[in-house]
Amino acid sequence: MSRAERKKDHINYALSAETEKKNSFDDVRFVHNSLPGTSVSQIDQSVSIGELYLSSPIIINAMTGGGGKETERMNECLAAAARDTGAAMAVGSQMAAFKDPAEERTYNIVRKVNKDGVIFANLGSELTLEQAKQAVDMIDANALQIHLNVIQELVMPEGDRDFKGALETISEIAASLHVPVIIKEVGFGLSYETVAQLKQTDVQVVDTGGNGGTNFAAIENKRRDEPFDFFNKWGLAAVPSIVESVHAASRSISVIGSGGVRNGYDIAKAIALGADAAGIAGKVLAAADQGGKEGAKRFITKCQEELKMVMTAVGAERIMDLKYAPLVLTGESKHWLEERGFPPSNYSRKRLGN
Repeated sequence: MSRAERKKDHINYALSAETEKKNSFDDVRFVHNSLPGTSVSQIDQSVSIGELYLSSPIIINAMTGGGGKETERMNECLAAAARDTGAAMAVGSQMAAFKDPAEERTYNIVRKVNKDGVIFANLGSELTLEQAKQAVDMIDANALQIHLNVIQELVMPEGDRDFKGALETISEIAASLHVPVIIKEVGFGLSYETVAQLKQTDVQVVDTGGNGGTNFAAIENKRRDEPFDFFNKWGLAAVPSIVESVHAASRSISVIGSGGVRNGYDIAKAIALGADAAGIAGKVLAAADQGGKEGAKRFITKCQEELKMVMTAVGAERIMDLKYAPLVLTGESKHWLEERGFPPSNYSRKRLGN
């Protein structure tokens, strides 16, 4: 199977996969504030991650490209939605364009459509410094997203089997590249230990990519004659991964919370858990597939409006304020965090204005 065919398979499986009705964001609830002292008209959703200024904390996360006309059309839709809403956007892995230069158009369509937007290039950790520079130049990217997908590669029939030297490669590229480097998981969650290692490099941003959204182990298992089903439940859920990453980053690295984000309410929860922004992928992909550019735009706009309402309700006029909104954690997320030494009661005792 060619790389382009595999890219199209990934999209089709992601769109056809049944979305879980529950995920770890359902373990998080805001403490109600009857006197928020806020106004919807005064809400400011702008934020900075690393060196990048974003007018919205919503990031359309890496999904597609490298699969011919179908992925070119999808990236065009997503880029138009990003342009019209002010959301940042990441393309899917650009390695396909290095294998087949004809696929470059499926990626650079994003910059053609969204000339002034914040766009992330994307490659896996097997990249070289020269490839990193080429990926950034290909779409005039504002940052490079390096994805970590060990489990996906292990399950993928034709996937990589050697992951030695990844941290050293990341360190070299983060120190040498002229744009910020973002390290992203793809659905199995960054742990405290992983972020602590990345903190020793020049990486500016991490994207937690916890499980709860698109399940790449399940997608790749559908392509196997003999599935590794145990990997379908592998990894950290989104909420514990955000908490662990934020603690490890300790404000020296920006954190994007992602993994099954469904709406503006989940985005608010991710930020209240300490993330600086939130990434969303599967839901935007489905909106673009069903409604094209306008469908994707409507979905992002709705998320922004929902986030604004939650911020007003809890009394947070700025994204930074939202981090101090008290939360109560329950269920499996609470149990995981207790076992890992991150007391959930710390979140219920936060105070706005601290």
